[in-house]
Amino acid sequence: MTFENTMVGQAAPPAHLAVRGIQKRFGGVHALRGVDFEVARGEVMALVGDNGAGKSTLMKVLAGAHLADDGEFLLDGKPVEMSTPNDATELGIQIVYQDLALCENLDVSANLSLGAEPVKPGWSFLPHLLRPLDDLEMEVKAKKAIDKLEVRTLQSVRAKVGGLSGGQRQAIAIARAVGTESSVVMLDEPTAALGVAQTRQVLEVVKRLRETNHAVVYISHNMRDIFEVSDRITVLRHGSNVATYTTSDTNPDEIVVAMTRGLDTENGNAA
Repeated sequence: MTFENTMVGQAAPPAHLAVRGIQKRFGGVHALRGVDFEVARGEVMALVGDNGAGKSTLMKVLAGAHLADDGEFLLDGKPVEMSTPNDATELGIQIVYQDLALCENLDVSANLSLGAEPVKPGWSFLPHLLRPLDDLEMEVKAKKAIDKLEVRTLQSVRAKVGGLSGGQRQAIAIARAVGTESSVVMLDEPTAALGVAQTRQVLEVVKRLRETNHAVVYISHNMRDIFEVSDRITVLRHGSNVATYTTSDTNPDEIVVAMTRGLDTENGNAA
């Protein structure tokens, strides 16, 4: 029985972000073994695999948090450098981690501008850090980002994040990633530990990311969520590609078998 990277289902759309032959080692651990991965604009690509498959490592390589040992990065078919998180940000790649990195003591508008707060004009004689913040501009930008994703459960961008539900917080973290002029948004287990109603809120936001022409990478263990929001599914196993499936042409059982046993390329099916 042999295993290799395979596209199962319909032809793939043109890739916006692609990586080829990515290798990553941590001492004696070979975390990524020549992984290929791509995602198109207007697409939700699910990235799945059992624990230790290499999902988190690949995500951090794509975000510039880990430096790949080998391989290449392509944006709209053109080679790009990806050595630091700043490189990823400048290329329009944003990641929303499980911990969300929100400040609970600040309101929604302040969180959405965190690290890039606008300052009021006319105070140029002061050092930048001492200039007063333009609260009105932050509020306008926050409302625009929230409206773009149609987050209907949020009553006010002046609400403190500490008083919001888990689903609302996740939506805010996604809105912040979208508000940075990004083209790629990666979501790490966005519905983990959420209730049914909150999960529904987040899944609706993810679907709207497709409509905003973002390339979305969706990392999850929840098969129900994956099959609801994704267009394609890439399966990793032991740091290597198994296959990329068109979601409408496969089923959860086939994906689970590919995750745990790999693909029998002689038959073109999960082993």
